[in-house]
Amino acid sequence: MHIAHSVPTRYWHRLDNGKLQCDLCPRFCKLGPGQRGLCFVRGRVGDEVRLLSYGLSSGFCIDPVEKKPLNHFLPGTPVMSFGTAGCNLACRFCQNWDISRSRQTERLCDSASPDQLARAAVAHDCRSIAFTYNDPVIFHEYAIDVAKSCHQYGLRSIAVSAGYVCPAPREEFYQYMDAANIDLKAFTERFYHRICGGSLAPVLDTLEYICHQTDTWLEITTLLIPGENDSDREIAQLSRWISTHLGEEVPLHFTAFHPDWKMLDHPPTPLTTLERARMIAMEEGLKYVYTGNLPDDTGNSTCCPECRTPVIERSGYMITGWAVTSEGCCQHCGHRIAGHFEANPGHWGSRRLAIDINR
Repeated sequence: MHIAHSVPTRYWHRLDNGKLQCDLCPRFCKLGPGQRGLCFVRGRVGDEVRLLSYGLSSGFCIDPVEKKPLNHFLPGTPVMSFGTAGCNLACRFCQNWDISRSRQTERLCDSASPDQLARAAVAHDCRSIAFTYNDPVIFHEYAIDVAKSCHQYGLRSIAVSAGYVCPAPREEFYQYMDAANIDLKAFTERFYHRICGGSLAPVLDTLEYICHQTDTWLEITTLLIPGENDSDREIAQLSRWISTHLGEEVPLHFTAFHPDWKMLDHPPTPLTTLERARMIAMEEGLKYVYTGNLPDDTGNSTCCPECRTPVIERSGYMITGWAVTSEGCCQHCGHRIAGHFEANPGHWGSRRLAIDINR
């Protein structure tokens, strides 16, 4: 099947100096003839801005949905994961930098139509498809078409994103997303400007939009980097903002940094930092707080916020205990657990399976 990898986009306008301004994200890249935006996959072709990677991917894997991380969305089920190349932020600590900072189209080695993707996910018994590894907002048109195909086959669509997107494309995008995990990378403009090449305010705006104006299930991840965004004060401020602006039932994941790309001089995050952050966030009123990227069965498990009894026990990505009713309630006290649950958990476990989409 032939796929046209260059497709027109809608979110741009012409400037008085003849350049075209991309209006997909707050970078507002201004493009002369033949130029690409910082994201690499959107560029000027003639007199329009086009997506140049439609139908292309850096590879396909099947993961546990908890790896996204999503702990309250169809726990234990397998999800087909894929991304493209490029990104609209420039995080110095990026752990997928070989994909997100790629400027080589050779990284996009696999090709698949939205229908092919959905059929492959069904064939491998997946319950959902996740747009991940790099930010799906930059392949907006492809992600939406894949999500539409997912829904035709009874699959869910998941966005793993930094939330750095403008209001109009954001509104269209999240019409089709069933769940999202948004990276809230820190809680200071200084961190976003100096380390990510972006700004915090648009991300907070996206979080409020998803939470209050869509039906998309939302979870949040913050990667804690020693000496950069792991102070008690910042963790408390971040947690308090989530509790106040989004609600106490939005799950928050604190994950461990390991030295990568341009931040090899920073030490890895110790488990004690994650445990401390989890305690602070719960003291600020958040009901579901998790740790990640390091072994911590307590920090991976879900407790009922009413009776404090474990309702989903996990060891890594493996579910080892289940006490959630078919209605999504605690089996011990009947309290409603926030999220999307089924009568029984999936049993995918910690496996990761790379697949050839064209076989």
